[in-house]
Amino acid sequence: MPVIRKLSQGAINRIAAGEVIERPASVVKELVENAVDAKSSRIEVALEGGGRTSICVRDNGIGIEKDDLPLAIERHATSKLSGEEGYEDILRVQTLGFRGEALPSIGAVARLSITSRIKGQDSAWRIDVEGGTVHPPRPEAGAPGTHVEVRDIFYATPARLKFLKTERSEVNLVKDVVKRLAMSRPDIAIKLTSDGRTLLNCSANEGGFEETWPGRLREVMGKEFVDNAIAVDETRDDIRLRGYISVPTFHAGNSRQQFLFVNGRPVRDKELLGAVRGAYADFLVSNRYPYIVLFVEMPPQYVDMNVHPSKAEVRFRDASKMRGMLVGTLRRGLMGEAHRSSTRIADEALGSFKPGTLTPEHPGSSHVLSVPSTPSAPLMPHAPGTALQGRYTKPAHGSRLQFGEGNGRSLSPPVPDAPVLETSEDDMPPLGLARAQLHKTYILAQTADGFVIVDQHAAHERLVHEAMKSASKDKGVARQLLLIPEVVELEPPQVESLLKRCEELEMLGLLLEGFGEDAVLVRETPALLGSVDAKALVRALADNLIEIGETFALKERLDEISGTIACHGSVRAGRRLKGEEMNALLREMERVPHSGQCNHGRPTYIEMKLKDIERLFGRS
Repeated sequence: MPVIRKLSQGAINRIAAGEVIERPASVVKELVENAVDAKSSRIEVALEGGGRTSICVRDNGIGIEKDDLPLAIERHATSKLSGEEGYEDILRVQTLGFRGEALPSIGAVARLSITSRIKGQDSAWRIDVEGGTVHPPRPEAGAPGTHVEVRDIFYATPARLKFLKTERSEVNLVKDVVKRLAMSRPDIAIKLTSDGRTLLNCSANEGGFEETWPGRLREVMGKEFVDNAIAVDETRDDIRLRGYISVPTFHAGNSRQQFLFVNGRPVRDKELLGAVRGAYADFLVSNRYPYIVLFVEMPPQYVDMNVHPSKAEVRFRDASKMRGMLVGTLRRGLMGEAHRSSTRIADEALGSFKPGTLTPEHPGSSHVLSVPSTPSAPLMPHAPGTALQGRYTKPAHGSRLQFGEGNGRSLSPPVPDAPVLETSEDDMPPLGLARAQLHKTYILAQTADGFVIVDQHAAHERLVHEAMKSASKDKGVARQLLLIPEVVELEPPQVESLLKRCEELEMLGLLLEGFGEDAVLVRETPALLGSVDAKALVRALADNLIEIGETFALKERLDEISGTIACHGSVRAGRRLKGEEMNALLREMERVPHSGQCNHGRPTYIEMKLKDIERLFGRS
């Protein structure tokens, strides 16, 4: 018969330590948070062997009294909770630490030494803990502040070492932790070194948070992020949300560049990260992540920090309000910068250029830069005096453009009589005026200080998508009757998924009927698509609906579905466009929100500045 017995205190401490200390990055997080709470103005973190050999954290904070050192390494002993004994207020936490678990947890699994000196005292005092065994404090030389050294992490629980990643990976995880804490406190100088190599060195910035934070952000995130960032700042009741988010075309393959702070505390909250994904859902594919740095400030009683020992998760009193505010703020920020595209795209384009050389035998062969064999040949095969040689005049209000060749596609921008050949910079529209169509796919437009290259399919796809979203929110998308209904053969599960959503698809302009067990009948299609391949569209929608499943109402995934429809109804690559059509597309892009990227998060245009072009030719 098994006998129930009480575990030893050492076993209890090692089990509890597993919740707080998972890897070297966990140790660094806890120690740096303690240094911040100690009112330090300078913090230095040094690693050896990726943190396995040693982790040293030194600060110039208020220090720890000699008599408090033994208490500091006892479980659930802290100076950071206010209130009388038995009535400590854990719902109004205003420090990064408060649970009193970090130091005893580290001491339970590693060799820990703490050397601390109070300002004004003659000497420092040191206490050592090895695998839970505490040695009495002793005098030690040391500067004012606290120096914590952790050696041989997990030597007392060697099984945990098997779960650590490579040295490089562990260092990167530590760097992420330090970056988060550095961003939250621009008034503190923070330095991180690994085996003597400096990985991060942020100087303290004097002044208020508003003045110092942009500089710290540039130090930590880099100039590229700052150049592609959108500032957001919104206050609702007692809650303020502010920070920076990237333009949709500036993104990464993982979420490591997403930094969230609640009352100055770095968190990795699934609800908040989910809200960020929701805000960008219409602009990025599922496996891409925007760069974000966001601060949430609220009264401490509005949020529960005591959710997990690591303190990386939080629970809001009104989670739905917080999520709605986050999604709304980010979308308004994105709306305000609807036409911006990532500077990285232009830089990558510039990097791909290389000088070309022409020889009589091989004119322009295999080079990115080339010239036509007949210099006087026009860039597009237009007769003299037609589209490309007119002047730009503003059209009458409400005029419409038909995307020609009998396909019935239309846009509703102001339509110029013809693109301009020469105009002043003051009159030049933001995306310029069309000069040529390249390979029946890309529109080349001259701007006031450079040129843009537009992907005609990606751009029109976004315009159709936004038009469908707008129409579906009003009275539904207008439909056009097919003279001969289209029969689309499908698998039975695909037919079932479409017929279950017939009413919702009708709001998007698509009228379907069942036609046996393995086919549907298409009677009407969205009018704004003009002539469209109904079979390809319906098959794509069927696959999309099966992936979504029955969990979501279609209106909750409207952007995804209308994006599929828009993709099939847009001007395709390989279509020759007239000058009027190209300029109408440019003007519509300037009018419609989010036209800087297509529905899949790819850029719709690349902008090149004249100074960059001159640099290519050595003129700058």
